[in-house]
Formats: sequence, structure tokens, C-alpha cells
Amino acid sequence: MLTVRKSQDRGYADHGWLKSFHSFSFAGYYDPAHMGWGNLRVINEDRIAPGTGFGTHGHRDMEIISYVMSGNLAHKDSMGNVKGIPPGDVQRMSAGTGVTHSEFNHAPNDTTHFFQIWIEPNVTGIPPSYEQKTFATEDKQGTLKLVASPDGAEGSVLIHADAKLYNGLLDGAETATLALDPARKGYVQVLRGSVSVNGTPLQTGDAALLSAESTLVLDAARDAEVLVFDLEA
Repeated sequence: MLTVRKSQDRGYADHGWLKSFHSFSFAGYYDPAHMGWGNLRVINEDRIAPGTGFGTHGHRDMEIISYVMSGNLAHKDSMGNVKGIPPGDVQRMSAGTGVTHSEFNHAPNDTTHFFQIWIEPNVTGIPPSYEQKTFATEDKQGTLKLVASPDGAEGSVLIHADAKLYNGLLDGAETATLALDPARKGYVQVLRGSVSVNGTPLQTGDAALLSAESTLVLDAARDAEVLVFDLEA
């Protein structure tokens, strides 16, 4: 079963310095029909205006992944990490027993466009931790590259959750497939471009929610970038 969530049906918040689309209920956006999918709790598409950002705030017992589309996200946290997150990097922060951090766009003229993802952990009360890795474009072109997993397989970042995250770039005749466990859930977020998901065409910002499916097929793409989640049901 495949259900499409169109880009324009997401929640939206315009705070001036921040423009954010919410795929699931978050902050001031509440939709009881969209509280999450499996253990995927948040996927926000954020655009931070130049010279602004999220001040220091706290999290606990959540796996948080940031993926930058354009610009640079400056990260600073209570674990002592001071990092810049450029496009192509995947950042993972395990909040565990508690962590505070800030996220800023220090560029004077450029907007930072990124996706913020929260996945519910399968273990709580662990020490907070941080990981950031670069994934080359050529490793994602025409395929689905594993970028986050419970065991750090294939050079992916390690998340303390029963979930896997793939990143793929597809264009023209390129096709990517992924075997799915029908007892689990899948989720496809189109970051840019257009792509067909199991025969259903999707555009930038659209998502596909999958259940009871054994295979994922991505094809008929045009300059597409996707995030694909294999999730606990």
C-alpha cells in the first residue's frame, strides 16, 4: 500500500527568519492524522534566513539527523562540538540523557536550506553523542546509498533506532530498487526534482508512505534527490 502526501498538504510555519514545512505534527502544527510514520516522528524542511538561527535549546532521548541541501548549518552543542554542516554531509546527534545545541546560518546573504529528522530511539537514557560524515555524490548517483543505520554498516552514521536511512540521486533512465520487509514501514521524501515511486509520480516536497510492500522501485526521475526510510512498524 502506498499513500501520497503532497508537498502543499504539509504544515507550514513562517517565522520571518525561519520558513518550515512540517510533514508531521510539530510545534504549532497539529494534525492527528499525521503524528509520524512508524518510528519516524519529525521531518521538517527548514529555510533559515541569513544571519539567523535556532538559539540554544535542549533535547533528550531522540535520534536527530540533519541533512543540508544548500548553504551551511553552524552547529554548537553542550558536548563541545562546533561544526559546520555543508551539503552532502549527514549529521547525527543522539540526545540520550540530554543535550543542548544551537544551529545558525552565519552567511550574510545566503539562505540555509536543510531537512531536520527525528527518529524515536530503541534505547533511552544513553550518554549523548555526535557523528558527522560526508557522502560523495558519485556514491549516491543512480542508487540508494545507506547513510544511517543501527550498526553503522557500509560507512553510515550510527543511530540508536530500528531504522535505516538511504540517500539517492536519480535522473533519466536510472532506476534504484530496495527490498522491503512487508511487516515494516517505508517512507520516501522527494528533496528535489521528480521521480516515480512504485509507479506513482512524485514531485519536489512530496512523500510516499509505504506499508505491506516488499519492494521499492524508483524510476522515471528528473534531477531527483530522495531520502528513503526503512522503519519500525
